[in-house]
Amino acid sequence: MEQRKGVWLAVAAFIVWGLAPLFWNLLSSVPALELLAHRIVWSIPLLLAIIAARRRLGVLRDSFRSPSTAATALVSGVLLSINWGVFVWAVTADHIVDASLGYFINPLVSVTLGVMVLGEHLRPAQRLAVAIAAVGVAGMTVFAGVAPWISLTLAFSFGTYGLLKKRPSAAPPFEGLFMETAFIAAPALVFLAVLAGEGEGAFGVSPSTTLLLIASGAVTVAPLVFFGGAAQRIPLSMLGFLQYITPTMHLLIGIVVFGEVVSGGEWFAFVMVWIALIIYTVDNARTISGARRAVS
Repeated sequence: MEQRKGVWLAVAAFIVWGLAPLFWNLLSSVPALELLAHRIVWSIPLLLAIIAARRRLGVLRDSFRSPSTAATALVSGVLLSINWGVFVWAVTADHIVDASLGYFINPLVSVTLGVMVLGEHLRPAQRLAVAIAAVGVAGMTVFAGVAPWISLTLAFSFGTYGLLKKRPSAAPPFEGLFMETAFIAAPALVFLAVLAGEGEGAFGVSPSTTLLLIASGAVTVAPLVFFGGAAQRIPLSMLGFLQYITPTMHLLIGIVVFGEVVSGGEWFAFVMVWIALIIYTVDNARTISGARRAVS
């Protein structure tokens, strides 16, 4: 029963993330940097309410008092703001397909970072998967004449963010996310205050825009709540498989809804990355199955 609930929570999280381009596109008239600032600011009260409801304000206070935990949260917050900002800009600038590729690449980037930073060892199939994905990105660069910076920035910023979350000094999930957003909320508030003082901010211009900006906090926090609940109930391997719902939806929305054109170089990269992901997923499933048989 709990595992079934976990699956539905994971599906809900990845669907909300997958539908995110539709929401952010409603605010395409608002500059991406301003959208990022609102996304950060309006997430704060919701996260604080969740932490209070879970009676973990004491844990939050202790986390802020730890220098190593605070430092990890600060760096994580910077990486998270880069990821959020680039994603919002990509959506509002008609680069949803590029964003989709970034999140397809992300798991393989995480594996690579694990090897480079944590000294983890890759199985032969994993090395093959990473190599094929690298060929795909390199091929896209050759075809397009420029590196896919949107895809790579999204993949590496979130991959590095995930790496930091594995540090012993990292705060628990919700407390950590609150700290990360709290650290970057100060410059976001200053930026919004300056815009308001100059009469250039989008907040308050129209009721619909204002409500959407406020809702950006819920759009940011809700899938994280679902994801957190899922992670406690289902195996990481299942969670990893379900995560491909999000970039698949991004790709379909970019092509079908917003009519983005996928170039030959992009198709080459997608096909190579998909092949790599199939190899990686099958190898991972076989390894987990073998481990379970050994235990039983």
